Amino acid sequence: MSTSSTLAVEASGLEKSFGTKRAVCGVDLAVRRGSVYGILGPNGAGKTTTIRILATLVRPDAGEARVLGHNVVRDADAVRRAISLTGQLASVDEDLTGEENLILLGRLLGFPHKQAKARAAELLEAFGLVEAAGRLVKGYSGGMRRRLDIAASIIVTPELMFLDEPSTGLDPRSRNQVWDIVRALAAGGTTILLSTQYLDEADQLADGIAVIDHGRVIAEGTPGELKASVGTGALHVRLLDAEQRADAAGILSRALTADVNLEADAAALSAPSADADLAAEAVGELSRSGIGIATFSVSQPTLDEVFLALTAHPAKRDEATDESPE
Repeated sequence: MSTSSTLAVEASGLEKSFGTKRAVCGVDLAVRRGSVYGILGPNGAGKTTTIRILATLVRPDAGEARVLGHNVVRDADAVRRAISLTGQLASVDEDLTGEENLILLGRLLGFPHKQAKARAAELLEAFGLVEAAGRLVKGYSGGMRRRLDIAASIIVTPELMFLDEPSTGLDPRSRNQVWDIVRALAAGGTTILLSTQYLDEADQLADGIAVIDHGRVIAEGTPGELKASVGTGALHVRLLDAEQRADAAGILSRALTADVNLEADAAALSAPSADADLAAEAVGELSRSGIGIATFSVSQPTLDEVFLALTAHPAKRDEATDESPE
């Protein structure tokens, strides 16, 4: 099977500047068809511009990108016919009902009225919006609006969906519902290119992740690979008696041959540990030394820690795009 038939997105050496600002400085990407691929990066990193290039909204200054086998510059119309772009803000009309929105979009896409109505009913059922179908969208909750917005993006099921911040501002229940929708779309063969501020969202959904900073891809891999690349796991211990912390720190330091971190909680401390068996032995040494333990755990690095280690920035929502307003 050829590379072009297995990849939904192929990008090589993408560059884009706005005046004197270089937003993208040689981005390479390879996104497998049918996968969920996360693009992460701090404010102004270049990820928004990269996505806009791939979605044919911005022309690159250099490099080449192919989406579903089509060149994003020479075959832009073919790309647009095969993709869907769902931004952070709802694209539906608040003064129409949920059903009216979907029927209208179906008609704009060329469906006969009967077919548009049938497709609207199908999507309302699939997205749990049947009871709200006849209500004006202005009365929908945030989660309902987000589900309707995604439904509107798949009136014609796209081969590739650009999904920007799909669960921003949603409560945990609504967020889980949106995640289930994304998983179902991917299971049905749609490739999802996901830009998100929530690293746990990328951890939950993405098969692969690219971290972009200063216009370049600085790390790429599965969530597990990225976690493994920046460090080991850690042993976390909380003591019954905070006054024993200094003694506990000395024991852990010797047992793990590592520096021990004293946490803000006066009874808590932690230390890096790549070996779970060694961590268990260290906990046993604390117990044998008469140090009471309230709780302990061994954890691997989180994606938040990966992000901070790679970019020297904490993960946070973009407050502005990385390109010029023009």
